[in-house]
Amino acid sequence: MSTAHVLLGLLTTRPQHGYQLKHAYDQRLPQAKPLAYGQVYATLGRLERDGLIEPASHDRESGPDRTSYTATEDGRGALANWLETVEPPAPYVSSTLLAKVVVALLVTDVEPARRYLAAQRQAHTTRLRELTRVKTDPGAALGDVIAADFAIAHLDADLRWLQTTLDRVADWHREVHAA
Repeated sequence: MSTAHVLLGLLTTRPQHGYQLKHAYDQRLPQAKPLAYGQVYATLGRLERDGLIEPASHDRESGPDRTSYTATEDGRGALANWLETVEPPAPYVSSTLLAKVVVALLVTDVEPARRYLAAQRQAHTTRLRELTRVKTDPGAALGDVIAADFAIAHLDADLRWLQTTLDRVADWHREVHAA
């Protein structure tokens, strides 16, 4: 995810300072990886340096000075380009889950690997149920539902892969012991 582009998108809706942006990010992307305040302010500095945002106002509401920023025309153009660019599918498989399964099969007997796969499948199923509750909550915000749909699709794919891998391990185990 491009944090800079997400913050730039939030700044096209109205001028905001760092604290407001962090809150808007958390509200609009509640299931996303949390964004630290330091990351918000560092990103704002880079966006300003690159001419994509500019100060809109300076406030001092019972606390430290707060600079609100707004997107510049260049910033709006950069955001439009980012939104129009199709994300290429990842060229490499990068997953802790995959790595653990492969290593477990390399360094342990089949049974511990099967137990790990079964335990992981249970953890995924539990998370799937949690997300389904979020998605079906009548009071859920659209952002929450979209994020839940995204996560559910990934968990579903992982669950299918876990089951396929369990089946392959069982087949392999039978073949080895039959020989």
